[in-house]
Amino acid sequence: MFPPQSEFTLFIILGLASFRLTRLIVFDKIMEPLRSPFFKEIEEKNEEGIVEIFLMPKEKGLLGWIGQLLSCFWCVGVWVSLFLVFLYIQSWFIGDVLILILAVAAVGAIIEVIISKIMDI
Repeated sequence: MFPPQSEFTLFIILGLASFRLTRLIVFDKIMEPLRSPFFKEIEEKNEEGIVEIFLMPKEKGLLGWIGQLLSCFWCVGVWVSLFLVFLYIQSWFIGDVLILILAVAAVGAIIEVIISKIMDI
């Protein structure tokens, strides 16, 4: 288990880990192969005639239900939070390591976004 810390610190660590894992599942390219069975691609031409591809959740069954879930950042966030809190409560070393890695990665991602915005000004 993590060394003793305040409940607020633990809340921040779990929150950052949840944020990072949720973004990884919902948006990051590396997880695209795991998301693709639950979506269908729809091609449409925009006003300039360029073909754009939209991902829509499949319409029926379990694949459709999971597709709906994966298309909702807030929904995935609830389940990810449940999973990470479960890992924390179990006091498994690997759970603590995963939570800490995700929290540190979240801080790095937030810093990168801030720096990128500053550099664009």
